[in-house]
Amino acid sequence: MRCNTYNLEELVNIKYGKNQKKIFSKTGTVPIYGTGGLIGYGTQYLYNKPSILIGRKGSIEKIRYVEHPFWTVDTLFYTEINTNLVIPLYLYYKILLIDLSKYNEGTTIPSLRTETLNKLQFEIPNIEDQLKIVSIIRPIDLKIENNQQINHNLEEQIKTLCNAWLSEFIPFKGSIPSDWSQIKLSDIADFIGGYSYTSSELTDSNIAMATIKNFERNGGFKLDGYKEIIPSSRIKPIHYIELFDLLVAHTDLTQNAEVIGNAEPVMSKSAYTDIIFSMDLVKVCPKKEISKFLIAALLQTKKFKAHCLGYVNGTTVLHLNKKALSEYTLMFPQNIGILKPLDDILTGLYMQIAQNIAEISTLTALRDTLLPKLMSGEIDVSAVEIGR
Repeated sequence: MRCNTYNLEELVNIKYGKNQKKIFSKTGTVPIYGTGGLIGYGTQYLYNKPSILIGRKGSIEKIRYVEHPFWTVDTLFYTEINTNLVIPLYLYYKILLIDLSKYNEGTTIPSLRTETLNKLQFEIPNIEDQLKIVSIIRPIDLKIENNQQINHNLEEQIKTLCNAWLSEFIPFKGSIPSDWSQIKLSDIADFIGGYSYTSSELTDSNIAMATIKNFERNGGFKLDGYKEIIPSSRIKPIHYIELFDLLVAHTDLTQNAEVIGNAEPVMSKSAYTDIIFSMDLVKVCPKKEISKFLIAALLQTKKFKAHCLGYVNGTTVLHLNKKALSEYTLMFPQNIGILKPLDDILTGLYMQIAQNIAEISTLTALRDTLLPKLMSGEIDVSAVEIGR
């Protein structure tokens, strides 16, 4: 596969994002992106053509490809791409293979400069070969995105069901049954603090540790947040977690408390033999006959998040008071069995989410194996026919 060498500045024009405050709106339809991902919606777009978004400060190692109108904040670059030389999606895949963290020029906060990015060199084949490579990789990404959308819909179903049962009491003709009463979360669950580790324990291993890095700012559990670790003899059995165990973030480095108080079930071990959880997290263990899925659904609500925010202290690093979980109150039946129909449905929905996540992991591994081989020419694409 014959290629020409270009500096990035020949392929794109790197543009700075802008402050989003003037265009931010709860009823907006234009996605607003920060270095951590989607942060809200606005009423105007900054750019409306295919673009690669690159972190200027913060999460500089993660890039994003968008084809819809969007806005980026001032810590995120966007790109105007020279489509005469390169297909936007092809260039995105090309940049994916680069470890941008190697070009960090920040001290306390990881940072990238346009001058440095512009000098990055890329071997670019002709447009036809670019199209062939994209035609192989893109369907895998689309399947991943489809599964992610299905999971989002399933999560919305969980929220709707729980609201109907536990807030609007629709199965009980809209009224709170007489045998329901307000209880504390500590009545139906125990809480276990995480493992206090040292940096020397972080090393290549088949054991991973869940941390606040696993928590998406807008909800969700990221598998790439796991840290490989060989824990010391101080580790206890209670610090290990099983599939579907529920974790709550007790620490937060974000300015707007976007992570603290978020509750996320562990939906995948990501091929690790064991998972432990760090001191930044607390494991919520259901008592009695209550399932992990019901507890998860009870805590993945705006009400629980708002409650936790009232127990936050700290400035640079936010901490959740230990009393936050035990003092959370909710309406609950004396006879837990009455919630079994809800529990059965929730179990099915969460299990489907887990299956989709497993498929996403498999597809991601396939894409990550194929991509460098396609880009280097190790896999010959000359015989690939592009669908019309």
